[in-house]
Amino acid sequence: MSTPPDPAPSAPSWPYCGHGAEDATDPVGCPGINVPGQSACLAHLNSTDRDAYLTGLTPGTDVDHRGTRFTAPLLNALLQALKDPTTGKPHFGTARFEGAEFAEEAGFHRARFSGTSHFGGARFSSTARFGGADFTHDAGFEGTQFTSTAWFDGARFCGGALFSHAQFAEAAWFGGVRFAGTARFGGTWFQDDARFGGAHFLGSVGFTSARFSSTAWFEGARFAADARFEGALFSGIAGFGGARFTDDVWFGGARFAGSAGFGGARFSGTARFGAADFSDEARFDEARFASTAWFDGARFAGDARFHRTQFAEDARFGGARFSGIAGFDLARFRGGALFSQAQFTDVARFDTALFSGTARFEGTQFAGDAWFHLTQFSGDALFPQARFTAMSWLGPVVCAKTVELSGALFEVPVTLEIAAREVRCERTRWESTATLRLRYATMDLSHAVLFFPVAVNAHPVPFTHGGTMADESLLAGSQHGVRVASVHGVDAAYLVLTDTDLSDCLFSGSFHLDQLRLEGRCNFAATPTGLHFRRSIWPYWWTRRRTLAEEHHWRAQTAGQSPSPTGQAPSPRHWRTGPHHPDPGRTPDPEHLAALYRQLRKAFEDSKDEPGAADFYYGEMEMRRHDLVGTPPGERGLLWGYWLTSGYGLRASRALVWLAVAMTATIALMMGLGLPDSSPKQTASGTIPAAGGRVTLAVDKEDPRLTLPTDDRFTMKRFDKSLQVVLNSVVFRSSGQDLTTWGTYTEMVSRFTEPVLLALAILAMRSRIKR
Repeated sequence: MSTPPDPAPSAPSWPYCGHGAEDATDPVGCPGINVPGQSACLAHLNSTDRDAYLTGLTPGTDVDHRGTRFTAPLLNALLQALKDPTTGKPHFGTARFEGAEFAEEAGFHRARFSGTSHFGGARFSSTARFGGADFTHDAGFEGTQFTSTAWFDGARFCGGALFSHAQFAEAAWFGGVRFAGTARFGGTWFQDDARFGGAHFLGSVGFTSARFSSTAWFEGARFAADARFEGALFSGIAGFGGARFTDDVWFGGARFAGSAGFGGARFSGTARFGAADFSDEARFDEARFASTAWFDGARFAGDARFHRTQFAEDARFGGARFSGIAGFDLARFRGGALFSQAQFTDVARFDTALFSGTARFEGTQFAGDAWFHLTQFSGDALFPQARFTAMSWLGPVVCAKTVELSGALFEVPVTLEIAAREVRCERTRWESTATLRLRYATMDLSHAVLFFPVAVNAHPVPFTHGGTMADESLLAGSQHGVRVASVHGVDAAYLVLTDTDLSDCLFSGSFHLDQLRLEGRCNFAATPTGLHFRRSIWPYWWTRRRTLAEEHHWRAQTAGQSPSPTGQAPSPRHWRTGPHHPDPGRTPDPEHLAALYRQLRKAFEDSKDEPGAADFYYGEMEMRRHDLVGTPPGERGLLWGYWLTSGYGLRASRALVWLAVAMTATIALMMGLGLPDSSPKQTASGTIPAAGGRVTLAVDKEDPRLTLPTDDRFTMKRFDKSLQVVLNSVVFRSSGQDLTTWGTYTEMVSRFTEPVLLALAILAMRSRIKR
């Protein structure tokens, strides 16, 4: 099947030469515009008329040679006719070369175009030399075809430089060019190297949808106004190292098939790289972004290097995809850093980076290692819903505010080293073992999901990495120690807490608290200090013991206590109010608190810490005593007595005080009512038979009587006898002393109560020293 012939060219809009026209094959012929006063173009004019025309030209004359085909001799003759004798260079006024064809080298170097110049649709079949040319007004090269090398180096465009949809088949040299007006290269195709190194763009620049099939070199270029590269295609190396962008720059949707180098570039305006596609290495090392940097949805198939890059305002990488190594080492984010929904397939390196604003990594996926060694966050570091697939170590990081890990997923064993004011792990999923080494932080583990053991440790000294100590100046003035705020909803069977402060920790709603492991020194809230007065009359105080935060909240709620002012530490003299104070419906009641104390008591007992379990047994008994629903009245009465006499068998001093009171009362009763005047004497009586035989005697003893006056009953002798009776009663022995009826019953009561009180005191002491 034969190929259809090319369509016949259409006639131009100007009066044209028509030389060589043939009706069958070329009805138009030569499209060159007629020389004024002639019926042929300059190329087909006879030598006499051509010489006459050229002789009539002077420097600065307007010329119109649209559609004309120039050979090297013909163009040189035209340039010679327009040569300015003072400069020795051609001087054009308005120059119209639209659709012209330059069959051989076109030497316009250092030419001056004082009027508008038009080269739209022209074709340069050989080298085009415009180096050092001076375009005073607009220069139009729209759709121009440069088949060979195009030299514009050192040229000056004082008006617009319009190269839209031009084609450069070989190298295009624009090095050091000064573009004072608008520069338009939209849709331009650079099939070979495009070199704009050191170019100065004073007006707006447009490379929208331009194609760079080889190297695009903009090293050291300066863009004083907005520069647009949306949808541009860079098939080779794109070099913007050291470039200066004073105004906004757009690379949205641009595609970089080769390496892209922006190292040391300066972006004074907004830099938009949204949805840009970097198929090879992207280098932004030591670049500076003075305004917002947009990389939302960008794709980095190769390594992305932002080493020592500075972002003065927001850096937006939302939804960006990093398939290679993403290096942000020593980067400085002075505004917000937004990496929400970003994907890191390989290593993400943020070593020693500084985030001055909020850092957002919501929903970010880290498929490789994430290096945050010695990273500092002056604002919040937010990682909610983030996914860590292969990261084994995070940190050490220092955060002045909150590290948010809520909803994050850790799929492999991991160690976290974090120094921060607050660490939130609400609903965080740990699908393998994890160790959290914290400093200064208040940690919230509410509803965290633990499949393997997770240990939370308070790190005693500043973190180090590679021999360098982490700078904790961001946390100057922060409270030392690690505090756990909540384990609500957590399966505590896999949780290990070491050297943590649990004073405000919420345990309600957690599971398997009896299997919780508490290592080192874990502090709980203490009871209020100082002397208090009930109804402003009766003095009382709280015995020192470890309590749960929920008990504080319940007692503060039932007492009608006012909440502490915002930002002020609670007074140690009062119970601490809860987060839902004073709502009773959202404050745990004694029945729930008793269950919490019971489970924690078992956890201490299973770890062989009997003294530690004692306070939780006390708390359990306290809650049962105050439980008006779950504890029957009779049982509550027993608990009240148990509490009153010995503090549930845990307060030896209370039992000993009651023992001393009981003994004192017994001695007083014995001296006043129990001891007789004297020991009764025995008498024997009987009858001796007259005829002799067996004698029968009857021995009788008088009943003990007390007839002494009251003043004579309280003597040292009677005190000594009473003390012997009491001491024998304490050890559950009978004294053998004759007693009155009152004394007998008093001894019976004392032989029951006083040994019990002594036993309670011994039990309390044993509970504190048992191992």
